[in-house]
Amino acid sequence: MHALHSGVGLYGMLFRSLGFAGGYGGGFGGGFGLFELVLLAGIGYMIYRMVRRSRGEEATAGSYYGRMSADSYGSTGAAMATADAPPSAAEDLEPGLAHIRQMDPRFDEVGFKEWCNDTFFRVQAAWMHRDLEKMRSLLTEEMQEEFRKQIDELRAKRQFNKLENIAVRSVELTEAWQEQGRDYITVRFLASLLDYNVDEASGKVLSGTDSEPVKFEEYWTWVRPVGPNPWKLSAINQAE
Repeated sequence: MHALHSGVGLYGMLFRSLGFAGGYGGGFGGGFGLFELVLLAGIGYMIYRMVRRSRGEEATAGSYYGRMSADSYGSTGAAMATADAPPSAAEDLEPGLAHIRQMDPRFDEVGFKEWCNDTFFRVQAAWMHRDLEKMRSLLTEEMQEEFRKQIDELRAKRQFNKLENIAVRSVELTEAWQEQGRDYITVRFLASLLDYNVDEASGKVLSGTDSEPVKFEEYWTWVRPVGPNPWKLSAINQAE
């Protein structure tokens, strides 16, 4: 992630400014004292907060995309802000879930995964029928706008993006955190489906395939105000 690279650069500048530019050898010199330790600890926490804030901004970017060709649920389906998977932060999962349960004692991990699985199918079905209204209540405003643009594009081309024989093989919570008064949970889906575009009048297959299933791995990030509030989809990322 760019934020992590920036953090390394900032640490490098700090070490040089404190006289530690000699590398692993003799660069520490004699000036390493309590003040420097406290300063580095404070800067380290600041960098951590910067990275977490960046992650929250990414998760509210309202990104979506497709999986295959430029004319399928692939790239024109719903365009994606980034093709990278969310940052790996398994160590944040349990503390994040614990905080969610603290503010919402009725939160149940198993029940949430079942809801995510059901919602996954609802969103796919609404997308296939180019029907934003059926999924509007499940999306952040940013995601609504992304879907609207891509649905309008399909309508302009007089095409439907068919998603059929969807088989979800795994639903896994990968990350949970709080940022600026909001809860976030990222869910990893392993699934397969038939993904192809057809002409709306003739039904002719224009791209993709209606016979070869496509396997995919996606990360769906959900957000809500802290507490027992409805979850909304804020981002979808595809694994590399």
